Amino acid sequence: MPRPRLLPLPGAGPEDIVVAADGRLLTGIASGALLAVDPGTGAVEEIGHTGGRPLGLHAAADGSLLICDAQRGLLRLDRPHGTLETVTDQVDGQQLNFASNVVADTDGTIYFSESSRRYPLDDYMGDILEHSGTGRLYRISPGEHPEILVDGLEFANGIVLAPDRSHILIAETAAYRIARHHLTGPRAGITDHLVQNLPGCPDNMGLGSDGRIWVALVSPRNRLLDMLLPLPGVLRRIVRAVPPALQPKPARTTWAQAYDFDGSLVHDLQRPSDEYAMVTGAAEMDGRLYLGSLSESAIAVVELPR
Repeated sequence: MPRPRLLPLPGAGPEDIVVAADGRLLTGIASGALLAVDPGTGAVEEIGHTGGRPLGLHAAADGSLLICDAQRGLLRLDRPHGTLETVTDQVDGQQLNFASNVVADTDGTIYFSESSRRYPLDDYMGDILEHSGTGRLYRISPGEHPEILVDGLEFANGIVLAPDRSHILIAETAAYRIARHHLTGPRAGITDHLVQNLPGCPDNMGLGSDGRIWVALVSPRNRLLDMLLPLPGVLRRIVRAVPPALQPKPARTTWAQAYDFDGSLVHDLQRPSDEYAMVTGAAEMDGRLYLGSLSESAIAVVELPR
């Protein structure tokens, strides 16, 4: 990966990055602020505030913004500095615990993920260690209540809707894979996998202007976590009782990959984490890659190799 250019922010944790219709970069930070950032000048404007912890975003063509807030559920900002409303904070009478990422179709259908129904954002490593398998993918059709589309996901995270609407992809962070749920055709309703055995933990994903699926890899695979994966849940929970200082932690790296819709690896970009680490968001537009992070106080801009 080429050396990134950093766009400083007034706070930490731009967990996801999306590109708005006006070309600005949209993100949410740990304070709850929603920011619009000019990728050229670096000028930052606060366009809203969720009062919680914004994570995954979807920028609509009409200027509205869908927000997965880990504390408040699925929200919608109708325009910059506009009205913030709750789309849903529960499904089937159960409160959303950890809304993670969201994408919307042009017909108004919304898809969003919930990473874990057992652990909150502040204790996300609890789910990674236990492999609770309580992640979900939801769908909200226009005028309908939210429905469970896929259950039993291993820390459901970033999602991408295929351009032909035939399927939707979900990153399973704790299982090192990208699940594929078929929406149309003879396999409609079936969930399989586009990519398995990833070399790291996938986080948010985005559909680039190049037609690729860009995947943020927050950390390389951890040998202890690999050993724990096939064990019964009760044994994995024992590790949870180990003092935090001895528990596995994400290794620092700056990493993003791109795949095509056949599951073939197209780009694998990585560099030492001396300037930027814990990449959780990746958005490509016109040959530039924009990276977000759960811990950094900047957006990283990478000129893609030709």
